[in-house]
Amino acid sequence: MLRGRYLTKNDHGTVTETVPELFWRIATDIAQAEQLYPGPTRLVHAARHFYESMARLEFLPNSPTLMNAGRPLQQLAACFVLPVEDSLSSILEAVKQQALIHQSGGGTGFSFSRLRPQDDLVSSTQGTASGPVSFMRIFNMATDVIKQGGTRRGANMGILRVDHPDILEFIGLKQDQSAMNNFNLSVGITSDFMRALARRQRYPLINPRTGKPTKRLPATMVFDRLVQAAWATGEPGVIFLDHINADNPTPQLGDIEATNPCGEQPLLAYESCTLGSINVSKFVRPGRPDPVIDYERLATAITLGVRFLDNVIDRNHYPLKEIEIATLRTRKIGLGIMGFADLLIALNIPYDSEVAIQQATSLMSFVRTQAHEASHRLGAQRGWFPAHRSSRLQSRHMQRRNATVTTIAPTGTISLIAGCSAGIEPLYGVRVLRRAMDGLELTMVHPAFARMIRAHGLDLDQIQTDLGASPSIQHVTRIPKDIRRLFVTAHDVAPRQHVRMQAAFQRSSDSGVSKTINLPSTATESDVAEAFLLAHELKCKGLTVFRSGSREAQVLSCSPSLPC
Repeated sequence: MLRGRYLTKNDHGTVTETVPELFWRIATDIAQAEQLYPGPTRLVHAARHFYESMARLEFLPNSPTLMNAGRPLQQLAACFVLPVEDSLSSILEAVKQQALIHQSGGGTGFSFSRLRPQDDLVSSTQGTASGPVSFMRIFNMATDVIKQGGTRRGANMGILRVDHPDILEFIGLKQDQSAMNNFNLSVGITSDFMRALARRQRYPLINPRTGKPTKRLPATMVFDRLVQAAWATGEPGVIFLDHINADNPTPQLGDIEATNPCGEQPLLAYESCTLGSINVSKFVRPGRPDPVIDYERLATAITLGVRFLDNVIDRNHYPLKEIEIATLRTRKIGLGIMGFADLLIALNIPYDSEVAIQQATSLMSFVRTQAHEASHRLGAQRGWFPAHRSSRLQSRHMQRRNATVTTIAPTGTISLIAGCSAGIEPLYGVRVLRRAMDGLELTMVHPAFARMIRAHGLDLDQIQTDLGASPSIQHVTRIPKDIRRLFVTAHDVAPRQHVRMQAAFQRSSDSGVSKTINLPSTATESDVAEAFLLAHELKCKGLTVFRSGSREAQVLSCSPSLPC
């Protein structure tokens, strides 16, 4: 994967860069931002510090930084949100801007909620509107023909408010699994809708052109349609708009209406954000009697990660002037973690336990505290983000370099590079088949599992069939019980525990949390409904569910023949 996506190639397609050279290219480029802030606070040997952190696989930035830092493109951000206003010129301009961002390696999020509904009046032509879903197909088609930086296809998030007149069409859009294959979809849920749902009332659909109600629908009917669609195909997910805007650090700049493609980074129109993740599995040390987290080393890594990501903002070549202006105004970064499931295994903590929830809460609280302090110190040295005046941070007497600092990203690719579990997810399986672009398939057995099996004198080859037959090993009696208890997989975890784990991290995340609520194929629509309702109750900012086998093709499975 490194050779195919990230290492520099010559004009003939031959790789001309080693992995250490990749990290040096990135480190030396990002360290150049230190020159913008001369004085005693400048980090000495910054490139060396950045390099060593990446080379030890303790910290990695998002894919565009890995691909483009120190190269001519120099577009380093992963997450963008573009506005789509209710005019043909705005829609087509957004398509063009989307293409430029995808070409540079970024992903785009859109709210289509401002577009007038299907069959509404178009006064300029005396015709009728085709509606947001129709225009979304143009964005989807444009994505098909643009390959990001020559390495991967672009990704999009499409959001429609639950009170838009076309919401039922939007909810059913992906029941045809060949439709909108370049989009993740989420329904923008409002608190008014959730109140109507709780009271089993009707709620109004609002024409965005006029601002007036068009009709009223039973909230329970719309919610049931949403649940059924998510159960059947995994989409749409939900984002809770009021939860997001309650934490919007700069409400004076407007409401947040959309997120990046994976849903963890709510952004204002034209904002971008650069992400990076700390591999927490690298910060375990022996203790008495059990292993413990080395918080001192972790604090150093967090401080360095914040500095790295703030430097990225200054080194970035933005694909649009509007994006540069909006990004520099708030200087949003997203420092998160990966390797959480591996960390729990190293600490002898099952993922589906109360101790795991407590560990998530204390760990992410530590990350946020250290990251906020690091951003404060940078702000004292370099200046607060320009939109700090009149922001929520000013009203709360908080000063930082960055409007947002912490985010939990999915880390799908960089966790593979780091050799750790993705984001805050449990293990999908002890043995996992991962499908990537261009037909690439990677089969991996968790290394800690392999070590423990061999330490018990068992032959790993003899149980490979068991590992490929199911994502769970809880029924495999020839595997010792203590190993089975520790190696809990996504399908062993109850939906409620999945959501509670996401909520534990959300409490200390400035932005959002990317987590998939993986469900077994036997899960019911009631399971999906319970997950959505609990996520809202626990103040999550969004939720995605995926029932195994609900799609013809899926990224993760436990064997080529079984969806698991």
